[in-house]
Amino acid sequence: MILDTLSNSSRIENLHPLFKRAFEYIKSTDFSSMEDGKIILEEHNLTVTITSIFGKTKEEASIETHKKYIDIQFPLLGVEKIGWKGGSELNEVSIPYNEEKDITFYVDKPTAYTKIYPGQFVIYFPEDGHAPGIGQGVIRKGIVKVLL
Repeated sequence: MILDTLSNSSRIENLHPLFKRAFEYIKSTDFSSMEDGKIILEEHNLTVTITSIFGKTKEEASIETHKKYIDIQFPLLGVEKIGWKGGSELNEVSIPYNEEKDITFYVDKPTAYTKIYPGQFVIYFPEDGHAPGIGQGVIRKGIVKVLL
């Protein structure tokens, strides 16, 4: 997991060949007038989903992992808290891996929580169990899916 501000993204853009393009898109796009939905930047390799959710409690949020994609998540409106637990520590699957959606859900509870504010981003790798969507009121966010 990596947490930082968008202004510091250049420090990690060399970690994956598609990170630079993803961050250039995030930083150059005005999301305020954009409707929720999916944007394909590079078919199967790089997509952005803009979504509005109603914040959940810690108890309602489920840990998830992905096998094929890295998540770059960035709040646009509201503050989101995301739980984290190391993938090697996840023990109990609640919903088995769905290859089409590239997601597994777990019964396990996070061991740490991070608040993410507009202007920041967080990156979750396949080894990072994460429980997103914790917060109050409406949270509008972007999720970039980067193929490994």
